[in-house]
Amino acid sequence: MPFFLSLFFPSIFHYLCIVNDSSIQPIQKILVANRGEIALRVMRTAKEMGIATVAVYSDADRNASFARYADEAIHIGPAPSSESYLVADKIIDAARSSGADAIHPGYGFLSENAAFAAAVEAAGIRFIGPRPHAIETMGSKLAAKETVKPFDVPLVPGTDHPVHTPEEAREVANRIGYPLLIKASAGGGGKGMRIVREDSELENSFERAVSEAVNAFGDGAVFIERFVTSPRHIEIQILADMHGNVVHLFERECSIQRRHQKVVEEAPSAVLTSELREAMGNSAIEVAKSCDYVGAGTVEFLLDDQMRYYFLEMNTRLQVEHPVTECIANVDLVREQIRIAEGHPLSFSQEDLSIRGHAIEIRVYAENARAGFLPDTGTLHRYAPPTGPGVRVDDGVEEGQEIPIHYDPMLSKLVVHAPNRDAAIDRCIRAIDEYEVSGVYTTLDFGRFAIDHEAFRSGKFDTHFVDAHFTPDVLERDSDLTDGEIAALAASLMGQSTPNKTASAPVGAGQSPWRKRAQA
Repeated sequence: MPFFLSLFFPSIFHYLCIVNDSSIQPIQKILVANRGEIALRVMRTAKEMGIATVAVYSDADRNASFARYADEAIHIGPAPSSESYLVADKIIDAARSSGADAIHPGYGFLSENAAFAAAVEAAGIRFIGPRPHAIETMGSKLAAKETVKPFDVPLVPGTDHPVHTPEEAREVANRIGYPLLIKASAGGGGKGMRIVREDSELENSFERAVSEAVNAFGDGAVFIERFVTSPRHIEIQILADMHGNVVHLFERECSIQRRHQKVVEEAPSAVLTSELREAMGNSAIEVAKSCDYVGAGTVEFLLDDQMRYYFLEMNTRLQVEHPVTECIANVDLVREQIRIAEGHPLSFSQEDLSIRGHAIEIRVYAENARAGFLPDTGTLHRYAPPTGPGVRVDDGVEEGQEIPIHYDPMLSKLVVHAPNRDAAIDRCIRAIDEYEVSGVYTTLDFGRFAIDHEAFRSGKFDTHFVDAHFTPDVLERDSDLTDGEIAALAASLMGQSTPNKTASAPVGAGQSPWRKRAQA
């Protein structure tokens, strides 16, 4: 560009300089270090971008659709994830042998493992995600709180350091009051977490939280926060490039959960004002800046009944529920992840983004909601997902496939998009009713119940929706488990620190290991 034009169009001149910079390194081949629907999701965008893909698969996934879809597939070990998808050296070796110059971790498995990200970089392979130090910082809730504190991000009153003894915990309780929440610093998924409503519960709850944190994460560090009694779970999607640009792509409402795991997500939230949305978005950007974040990430907040929000944590990866953001923002988040990893600046600014309609996602798990959401296994005898206007299904299963016990029991994600929230709810109900699934129990019946419930339709719900409104008898489908078996299994689950991935008896299958356990 001639010099005189640069004077009149400085932003364009700057952009062109960046684009032409030698730091832009196109990716030729991506190894997807994951399985199922997220592996397929990443590969499809890569194919659209003209990038070759490599799948890695375990014994259980030898014939899986994602492995067949990839340009090449490499076997990495037995079915247990501890011997396959969680073995960093096997994945890096597969990338080397295939000539992949980048690794996309998806979500789960090694996606938030700082050591893995560092090892990938050390091998001369690009990690499509944040830098290791950001993963490490945000992987500890205590470190995250300490990091964001100078950036004026609202925090729940509590400790900013580990609490080591019940006596220390009691001192904190006397200062912030009951109810309070004891939380593991590492990990997530509701493990190492206890609500304490009065002093008599404190010592036992503290010891159980520490024990569970050690068993689940190998780290017994816990901290204490004031328990927000009627919280909503609101998260903000962010994108950050290597050139200092950070934007937020609005919020997702994720308050309907079971066992602290999300089941229904929507965007935008039914309760956020434009002013609150802007404030939370700006706070999310500050969180990203606090750890020099690069890539796609999600900043999670709690919203109380007074519409005050507090920083909860940051997930340093692509979220399961990212499609609802893609629908309302008209942005392919995986494409942006890849472009950022190549060194490109964001191709849009905050001012370019706006909310388009309303989107809802239902996670379809192989679980029996009538039996405490117990995971289910078996052969997927019939599988025909819905189609039609405004319906998107992200899945990694197909008819005739065996649903294994080794992995997360999610079969698919149903995502609908419509001009407004009421239309999205109606469209989602239509799509659920069109699903044809047999061979395993699914959470489709629960999803339909949840989004058609008056509390959801009115927007007057919080993270306690399941406890407040759901009992198994509201579902039409009968369980093949007796009341006694359900009670026994529920008691068994309560005593586990890490829920087993085996399941209740699928339709037309033999006896379940869960049933055997209940009868033992």
